[in-house]
Amino acid sequence: MAWMMLILAGIFEVVWAYSMKLSDGFSKLTPSIVTIFFMILSFALLAYAMRTLPLGTAYTIWTGIGAVGSFLVGIFVLGEPASAMRMLAAVLIISGLVLMKISSS
Repeated sequence: MAWMMLILAGIFEVVWAYSMKLSDGFSKLTPSIVTIFFMILSFALLAYAMRTLPLGTAYTIWTGIGAVGSFLVGIFVLGEPASAMRMLAAVLIISGLVLMKISSS
């Protein structure tokens, strides 16, 4: 259950990062409210997962999902560039997440 909550927390991190972008520096009300709501939800699920998962593992997985997920949203939704170096960086982050998961079993 902790792993499921952690993955969900990471997905919600992507949601709040995207809504923060849409909020234009918190100058737009609706995206700002969405950002704050999903931040709180993401942190709450991360805290729940940390009850049983090690700190290093939980935090690394959470930030990794957020980083790679936000990277993908940037490319596919916002039209940001997908250069070879950026793609390599994403692959390295994913590799690190897989290794962290394997080492935590």
